[in-house]
Formats: sequence, structure tokens, C-alpha cells
Amino acid sequence: MQLIDLIILSNAKTPELRELTCKAIESLLASEDGNQIRFMIQVYESAKTESYHYPYCETIFTNRPFNYNRLMNAGIKKGKAPFVCLCNNDLIFHPGWASKILEAFRKYTDLESASPLCEINHRERGILTNTGIHIGYEVRKHVAGWCLFFKRSMLEKTGLLDERFKFWFADNDYAKTLEKHQILHGLVSDSQVDHLESQTLKTKTQKEQLLLTTDERFLYECKWGKRSYFSYLNFKRKQFFKNLKPQTA
Repeated sequence: MQLIDLIILSNAKTPELRELTCKAIESLLASEDGNQIRFMIQVYESAKTESYHYPYCETIFTNRPFNYNRLMNAGIKKGKAPFVCLCNNDLIFHPGWASKILEAFRKYTDLESASPLCEINHRERGILTNTGIHIGYEVRKHVAGWCLFFKRSMLEKTGLLDERFKFWFADNDYAKTLEKHQILHGLVSDSQVDHLESQTLKTKTQKEQLLLTTDERFLYECKWGKRSYFSYLNFKRKQFFKNLKPQTA
């Protein structure tokens, strides 16, 4: 039996969002023969609602501010399986998706990281189902940030995820890290997991979404040489003074 640590982040602050997570888990459990593949599922729930334990999973509640990479790192460190899969909660897993990725790893031993195909997203980018393994580091084309599947041994080269990225640009940073260490990543086109496109994020206001993106973009550009560190510090300084509240008498 092949063991896979599978980590899902959820923010089920409404019944609809909780149902979204439940449907993802339901499709995941139905996607593979349990006698051949066992998913060791951890769900990190950050919603400030009553406790709800997802079925067939270990549910971990977090009271700290949401940080995508920090929570994923907690799941990575908690698990012991030889394969790790990092997932959004707005996914539908198709039959045999994990088997196809494991088959690709067996066939191409240099392949250490992979993503499954999302039919809607990848059709728009000219990639169709059953067209082989597409090697590369382009985000949303090769690197599907909503579902990242890799060999645990890869972490010996890359280390854990950079926790400075709280949400946005986490997948871009992952892709750049793989490229830096010359780790092969491929989109496995006969493995399918459909992404329902950030259903949790859509519940946030435009202002909240902008705040999530701007800081991460500046950090990413600084880390990978598109912006000076001084420029990033200047941006953070402006943010600090902008957020200061006037003293009341």
C-alpha cells in the first residue's frame, strides 16, 4: 500500500464553504482503491466557528492568523509518508488521479514534483487531457498551486516552504525554488483534479484581496531579484505608518 500525506486548508466560515471542503474530501476518498493507496488526510480549519471534525481526516483548528505556507509546513512536518500533496479545499478529485502521478514518478525517476490537470484551467492554456507530461515551471500552466504533489525526499534540497508568503505568490515561490534547485516538475495530463477557482477567497472584499496580494508581490519581487531589498523595506515602512491609528485623548 502506498501512503500519501495530503494536507487541505479550509476556512469554512459559512455552511456553503464547509460543504465545499466536505465534497473535496468525499471525491478524494472515492478517487482511489483504499487497498492500494491510503491518504493520510490533515485538514487545517481556520474559520472562527464551532468546532467541526471532518470525516476520515485529522482536523486541526488554528487560532493564529491565516498563513498558507505556515499551515502547510505544519502538515508536512506532522506527516511521515514518502509522498506529500498540498491542496486547496475547492477541488474535485477524479478517479485514479494519484495513481497516475505515482506512475509518472516511477516511469521518470528524475521527476520529483507534479501537479494534476484541471480541465477548464488547462484547456484555456492549450493543454488537453492525455497529452503526456508537460515539464516546466510556469504557474497555472505546469505548477498548479491548488494541488502540488511531491516526493518527501525533495525537501532535503529545498527545505520547507517560505512562511513569509502567507497566501499569494506562494505557488510562484514554489516554482522558482524548484527551478533554482533544478528539480523537475511536470503537469501530469492524465491525472485530473478540477479546481473550483478560489471559492473561499471570493467571500473576501476587494480591499481584503488587495491587501493579501500587494505585500506578497513586493516580497516575491525582492526575493527573486526583480526589486531591491531597500525598495521592499520602504514599502513596509509606508504600510506601517499608514496603519498607525491616531492616539485619542
